[in-house]
Amino acid sequence: MKDGILIMDFGSQYTHLIKARLSDLGVYSFIMPADLLYDEFKIKKQDFNLKGIILSGGAYSVCDNQIQFDKKWVELGFPVLGICYGHQLLASLFNAEVKESKPEYGKEEMTIITQSELLKGVPKKSVIWMSHKDTVTITPKKFVQTALTSNSSNTAIENSKLKLYGIQFHPEVSHTEGGMQILKNFTLKICKVIPVKKWTPELFFKETAQKYKEIVGKERIIFGLSGGVDSMTMATLLRKTFTKNKLVAIYIDSGLMPDETVYEVSNFCELQDIFLVVHNASEIFFKELKGITNPIEKGKIIGRIFIEEFEKIAKKEKAEFFAQGTIWSDVIESGVTKFSSQIKPHHNVGGLPEKMDFQLIEPIRELFKDKVRELATYFNLPENIVNKKVFPGPGFAIRVDGEVTREKVSLVRKCTKIIEDVVCNSEINSKIWMAFAILINVNSLGVKGDQRIENRHAIVVRVVESKNSMTVNFSQNVYPYLEEISSRIVKETEIGRVVYDITNKPPATIEWQ
Repeated sequence: MKDGILIMDFGSQYTHLIKARLSDLGVYSFIMPADLLYDEFKIKKQDFNLKGIILSGGAYSVCDNQIQFDKKWVELGFPVLGICYGHQLLASLFNAEVKESKPEYGKEEMTIITQSELLKGVPKKSVIWMSHKDTVTITPKKFVQTALTSNSSNTAIENSKLKLYGIQFHPEVSHTEGGMQILKNFTLKICKVIPVKKWTPELFFKETAQKYKEIVGKERIIFGLSGGVDSMTMATLLRKTFTKNKLVAIYIDSGLMPDETVYEVSNFCELQDIFLVVHNASEIFFKELKGITNPIEKGKIIGRIFIEEFEKIAKKEKAEFFAQGTIWSDVIESGVTKFSSQIKPHHNVGGLPEKMDFQLIEPIRELFKDKVRELATYFNLPENIVNKKVFPGPGFAIRVDGEVTREKVSLVRKCTKIIEDVVCNSEINSKIWMAFAILINVNSLGVKGDQRIENRHAIVVRVVESKNSMTVNFSQNVYPYLEEISSRIVKETEIGRVVYDITNKPPATIEWQ
């Protein structure tokens, strides 16, 4: 029986990122809701030998006591690592004081002040990633402070005798220096987990292909292509698993995507020997979006129309299964786990209707973007697909403030094209995760040809850097190019005001809607 770590989910965006990082270490882990009773867990037949417990972060406050946690989990002798909310919970269980204090979102500098097995190998001063508003203000008895920041003296605490460890920051995100070392120290050294096979794209493909061969059987599959790396990687996986006659790729032209997408999808399907149906439904999308200004409602409408159109094609093609390239960041932000909050309903998750006329399959659902790119590389997909800039499934509809019209979509499309043209032809291109425009309804004064003009719209330029979209920094590398971007937008469109978004994630999301 393999060793494993139980991750107790308090609703953090990053819970499954913890699992992904442990997988990189060859550590098997299993996620369960945070209100799981130990006695219930014990009576179920488990397929792993429990070696330790990680308490995730979460959106709630420990002070509100909204999640009923079974204290037995920290009394049985298993090593426990509390992260963010889990750190605060662990401290409160041992009668420490937790209070709302100065929030910390994003990068902070941590200083290690005491030798610690958990922090061994981490630089004495390092950058960590915070996302919290509550703080452990008084250290629990029999615990020691091992690290601090300028705002918190209890950034890391531990009781090494009981093997209980709490850290206020997120070691699982790429922005935390030494984060992987901390997870390695906890799982391999403190919990003494014997590693299993590490995640590899080859292993993932073999296991996934076998799984869906059994699920699909003799039936046919239609699948949606959006032109992004997720859907194209999923399509390649399916094509390598099934014969051509079992698959039908669908590109639904919503009128909300970049102009070149249909050509990119067509070329891809030709190279992969996949049958493609291009279905123009732009009139339907714009008609249904008329008068709609609420971003959540927009997403749900777009999701519903996509499914309705796919259902029509599925019936015509006699397909029982529909596959889509959902990845885990889509799922997380849609708030589908027990204690998570909904950040935004993705059109292919939160926007789906309850009843559909086919069975939904999502082969790469549990992967983050960095793993999808690894899988695409394993499949020998072209570099322009592997490293393609991320683009939202609902298209420019979520980059238009207020009602979505063809005119507004055309305008934000032009501006995005300018931004991409400048960034993608620069030496910083490889550092950029996304570069795009948001059209906002802002009146501002302008001067053109010595005449006063009223600008009815403004463009926000958003350029960000990331590895998996869960944490994001606005790009400072783009600064030398902002003047060219602004100048071209003003000259080549009717926009008269251009601003740059300098907000990280957290506290903001990547997209505005």
